[in-house]
Amino acid sequence: MRHKALAATVAALALVVLAASPASAITDGVPDGENHPYVGLMVAQDDEGNPMWRCSGTLISPTIFLTAGHCTFDADHAEIWFQSDLEPTPAAYGYPFTGQVGGTPYVHPEYDDAAFYLHDLGVVVLDTPVILPTYGTLPALDQLDAFTKSGKKDATFTAVGYGLQKSFPDAASWKTEALRTRMVSTPKLNSINTGYTGDGSLILSNNAHTGGTCSGDSGGPNFIGTSTVIAGVTSFGKNSTCAGTGGVYRVDRADDLDWLYGEFGDQLP
Repeated sequence: MRHKALAATVAALALVVLAASPASAITDGVPDGENHPYVGLMVAQDDEGNPMWRCSGTLISPTIFLTAGHCTFDADHAEIWFQSDLEPTPAAYGYPFTGQVGGTPYVHPEYDDAAFYLHDLGVVVLDTPVILPTYGTLPALDQLDAFTKSGKKDATFTAVGYGLQKSFPDAASWKTEALRTRMVSTPKLNSINTGYTGDGSLILSNNAHTGGTCSGDSGGPNFIGTSTVIAGVTSFGKNSTCAGTGGVYRVDRADDLDWLYGEFGDQLP
């Protein structure tokens, strides 16, 4: 059963799109280049085509883009970019209105926005296929439980996303780094299957040594090691400066895999 100990402290890591402000990547990471071309930047839109917020996500097939539930909830449409770097002129790429491909958003059937972290999984079904040689892959059922065994606590993950590189309080917001660039970091496992995480989340490191995630990275993948296997999607942080640790929603549980394969199985490998 999903645990509710996270309730009072978490904040979703989607980034609201404001026309006059710099939209945002991974904290203390490095540019990803073309290492993960199946990881994209997503902008959720309302029924009139107005941009609402931005997230990250992963193609797991030519037409299925995996992201966080709080990224697709209440969205009518999504536009997605797979360029590794939209700088220095994002508008030249159609941002934030017209991406390389658009699609229809879906959210986990048990998702509740008031407790988003319990079933924080979303999908965008693309209008047209994006053909690549490699895609992200889903984990096996309960695969991450292996990390609770002795010697697994130093496991490393690969976090990829387009969120803020650095975030500061309002008084120092001028120092915030917010390039629209796909970034990568290698956070370590902090906790799994505890009273705090329940059985549905991972807590990963977020510091200058390992890097971590921040606003705009929501929905982005956290791959197991250097593989293409998605342990979970970036879900929440504990503070506005993205310091300390970051929360990842696991996608290896039965309710997640049953929904993905049951609803979209004809479009998955």
